[in-house]
Amino acid sequence: MVIEIECKTKKWGSSMGIIIPKEVVDQEHINVGEKIVIEIKKRPKAREFFGILSEWKEDPQKLKDEARKGWD
Repeated sequence: MVIEIECKTKKWGSSMGIIIPKEVVDQEHINVGEKIVIEIKKRPKAREFFGILSEWKEDPQKLKDEARKGWD
């Protein structure tokens, strides 16, 4: 089963840690000292996301005209 939660990293000595919410711990029956697997995905920043739009070479007006076809 895959559960996705959002959490913030926190400083823990010279390392970083995360807190797993109690609801998830209870639901998944996670015990202290138990090994679990965590998949890490960073959320893209808006600047990084919208930066890919700059790669479009189509004229914006041409795209709008194409989108309007069939609405008349």
